Amino acid sequence: MDAITADDVHKSYGSIKAVDGISFKVQKGEVYSFLGPNGAGKTTTVEMLEGLRKADRGEIRVLGEEPWHEASKLGRTVGVMPQDFRFIERITSREAIRYYCSLFSVRDKTKELLSLVDLEEVQNVQFQNLSGGQKQKLGICLALINDPELIFLDEPTTGLDPKARRKIWDLIRKLKDEGKTVILTTHYLEEAEMLADRVAIMDHGKIIAEGSPGEIINRMGKGRKLTVPYGEKLQEYLSKDLKLDCNRTGDSISVSIHSNKDVINILDFAEKNGIELTSLSLKEDTLEDIFVDLIAEKEGTS
Repeated sequence: MDAITADDVHKSYGSIKAVDGISFKVQKGEVYSFLGPNGAGKTTTVEMLEGLRKADRGEIRVLGEEPWHEASKLGRTVGVMPQDFRFIERITSREAIRYYCSLFSVRDKTKELLSLVDLEEVQNVQFQNLSGGQKQKLGICLALINDPELIFLDEPTTGLDPKARRKIWDLIRKLKDEGKTVILTTHYLEEAEMLADRVAIMDHGKIIAEGSPGEIINRMGKGRKLTVPYGEKLQEYLSKDLKLDCNRTGDSISVSIHSNKDVINILDFAEKNGIELTSLSLKEDTLEDIFVDLIAEKEGTS
């Protein structure tokens, strides 16, 4: 059974179509990430999956249940860290975790959860005095209290320094290794590329691309680009002899590479003709490159 299924789901606010007929499935044990610009429909989608909003039409199943009507039942097996997590201002991290443990009638996990996200040093600091990143970490702790099968993490690394972000990345990988399903919403494209098994890129309420990061890059990417210093003789060789697409930008030439043999031929030509390649870089499209191109294309046609 899939962890989540959504079929032709719609949600509007007046004349605004926040979610416009999306369908997708999330397999148990995978990390599935929603990507998209502000207003794309990501948060509305996640809130419907969490049972916080009711879809206008379409069908949603989360762990086999309809979330709007079975939110209380799902609360025992689902963990949620909302975007811009807020909590009781004068409660400490230690008190918050103990309080949640009592609500779910589970053993006291305070020590292990504080250690998991490096909050030991501020465990007695009131929530209102925590930094933005520390509040995010506490939100993750509370989402894990009930040892959930499915965890929603909405912008979990916002406000964290690079070291703390990597700590959370390791935690997400650990959750996956334990067989848990993670729904990750993030603005960091490299985060999704590193962590997600599959991603759904949303824009204007629709899913405009879905698949593993590698599949999306292979399907929609522009291939590898080699950048070399400009030279008239070199450019002529690239376009006429190798028949490669190349464009000059200032003092550099960007070349579309089809195979490793193209690179070897270019280096061999430069060596035989005394051309000094003072700079050389080979780049492949990233998920961020695809994302930017997709959104720009949609904006241009909307």
